[in-house]
Amino acid sequence: MTNEMTRTHVLLPHELLEKIDKLVGQRRRSQFLAEAAKEKLARDHLAQAARKAAGSLAEVETPGWESSEAAAEWVRSLRQQDEERMRQLEGRR
Repeated sequence: MTNEMTRTHVLLPHELLEKIDKLVGQRRRSQFLAEAAKEKLARDHLAQAARKAAGSLAEVETPGWESSEAAAEWVRSLRQQDEERMRQLEGRR
């Protein structure tokens, strides 16, 4: 992506423009809108990648992921193990 700037004509609701101006001022509109567009594109790219990966582990047996309840229990057991390890480490001090 280059830093070359291009002028464009964009229509925005008046109330939205007022909120943007109140937040960043008229002189920083373009920068604000460019940053907002970049953030939106990044989120959309991430969502597209998540949709593409959805179900990719469906055919893989992963202990603890059989159901939402099993996953929650798996996480609880990991946390409990971590707490036990921390108690043991603290006892060594």
